[in-house]
Amino acid sequence: MKNLKRSIPIRFNRQRREVCFTLTDTQETVYVPWESLMAWVVEARGATQYGVQQQYGMGVGYAHPETGKWLKLEFMAAGLPLAISNWEAIRAYMEYEVHSLHEIQDPHLPRGKDDPPWEGVHTLRNARRRMRERRAKGEVGPVFTFFWYAYHVIELWNLPGYLTEWEAKRLMKSRPKLRPAEVEEWSKPLPREQWAKPREELVRLSAEVRRLREENPHRSIDQIFGEAYRRQGVVA
Repeated sequence: MKNLKRSIPIRFNRQRREVCFTLTDTQETVYVPWESLMAWVVEARGATQYGVQQQYGMGVGYAHPETGKWLKLEFMAAGLPLAISNWEAIRAYMEYEVHSLHEIQDPHLPRGKDDPPWEGVHTLRNARRRMRERRAKGEVGPVFTFFWYAYHVIELWNLPGYLTEWEAKRLMKSRPKLRPAEVEEWSKPLPREQWAKPREELVRLSAEVRRLREENPHRSIDQIFGEAYRRQGVVA
C-alpha cells in the first residue's frame, strides 16, 4: 500500500490524444501519442499439486524513445473477457464512445444512481435491497434469506465496505498532490478547435467496429475487432 500511495497514475487525455506516464523515482513525464500506445492481454497456465491454475492480466505500455526502457502498467484480471474489457473501456473512452464509468457498469448489478464506481457500503445496501425485492416476488424463500444474512454477518456486515471507502478516499486525497505542475497544466481542457484528430485509418476502422457491433451486439469484442481488421486490410 505504501508503494501504491507513492505511485502516480497514468493519465489519458482524449482531447490531446495523448497518454502521460510519470516516473515515480525521477518525476520525469513522458507523453505518448495515443495511437502509439501498446496494449496486451496475457494468459498463463500452470499445474500445481491442487490442479491446473489459470491467470490472466492486461497491460498498456510504451518504450521510452531515449532510453528504450518500457513504461507500462500491468494488473491481474479475473478472466480473459474481463482483461479484454478493461482495455475496451479505455479505448472507448479515448474515442468518445463512453464518457464515464457509470456507462460501463454491469446493468444486472443493483446500483444506485449516484453510487461511486468502486465497491463500498452502498454495495451491500444495494444487494440487500435486491434480495428483499426477490423475496417479495417469491423468487427466493426463507432458507435463502437466512443464509444470505448469515454469510454477510460472517463477513462482518458493513465493515469491509467502510474500510474500502476509507482507503479509496485516502488515495484520492494523496494522489493529486503527487502530480507535477506540468501534468496538471497538460490535463486542463482545450478549446474544441484545438482537439487532436485521429488518423483516417483509425476512423475507418472504428466505423467498421461500430457497424459490426450493431449487427451482433452479443458478439465478443475480440472477434469484432479481428473481423474489422481483416475487412479493412489492417495488419495488427
